[in-house]
Amino acid sequence: MKFVDYYQVMGVERNATLADIKKAYRKLAHKYHPDISKSADAENKFKELAEAYSTLKDPEKRAAYDTLGRHPQGEDFVPPQQWQEQFHETAADFSDVDLADLLSAFAAAQRGNGAERSTRPLQGQDFEFSVPVTLEQVYSGAETEVTIVLPEYDDHGLLHRNPKTFRIRIPKGAADGQRLRLPEKGGPGRHGGKSGDLYIVIKIQPHPMYTVSGHDLYSELPLSPWEAALGASIQIPTLGGAVEMTIPAGSVAGRKLRLGKRGLPAANGEQGDLYTVVRIDVPKALTARERELFTQLAAESIFNPRVHLQAGAKS
Repeated sequence: MKFVDYYQVMGVERNATLADIKKAYRKLAHKYHPDISKSADAENKFKELAEAYSTLKDPEKRAAYDTLGRHPQGEDFVPPQQWQEQFHETAADFSDVDLADLLSAFAAAQRGNGAERSTRPLQGQDFEFSVPVTLEQVYSGAETEVTIVLPEYDDHGLLHRNPKTFRIRIPKGAADGQRLRLPEKGGPGRHGGKSGDLYIVIKIQPHPMYTVSGHDLYSELPLSPWEAALGASIQIPTLGGAVEMTIPAGSVAGRKLRLGKRGLPAANGEQGDLYTVVRIDVPKALTARERELFTQLAAESIFNPRVHLQAGAKS
């Protein structure tokens, strides 16, 4: 367990009054509010501040916190023996517990809430987590393992964070934001209650080659000037493998060429299309022979791409 110096976070002395604490909180909350602060770590500082304020404004939590003594910020420490006896834990059992959660549970136990809690069956909590998924996984469907840290309350109301690994199936044609339900894989029930559910939210990751529009895919198609002018037959990469595409002669930059049913599959069995958009690239450096041929072409060609500009200037 890491020690957090809440007084240091709040910028107050250990003997600060409740009024001093509230005043400091209002000032710092305004300074670090994510909607106001430009600082890169504002959100983390705001959360840390809220945690410190939640403890120091509560007399029971503050009293419990003060019994822990002084420790350097971020130092690994073990709660006192009476705390371990309170929760029947060994020192190692606190390694996955946050200080704020330990204080809340200890204060509740001191008030006697632990003995008064109902023993009726309670269903475990449902949880939802986003999982990054690639276009390749969506195109073909795939199985993958995900490791998720699930918060779980023990019988003493103490919150532990336990990493768990699940093997999940990414459905073919899964959509961004689609939720997959893992029944009874969420938080454990208490007093014989059923476990909650775990929901996996699919988050399709950006692809270096394709952009997505519904079930259609878009990509750029770089062509040389001669391929664009003369036409060509070239290999086009798709998620299902390379395919041959005929490039019509006279293709211009921005022309959109369609490969039917080479996009993403849909849940109803239909398939999107792949659109490849022409981009004309020119050599950045020419060999002597290439320069000679381009010079000859420039001298002999009657093509003028700016003829409409010249006509407009004369009107």
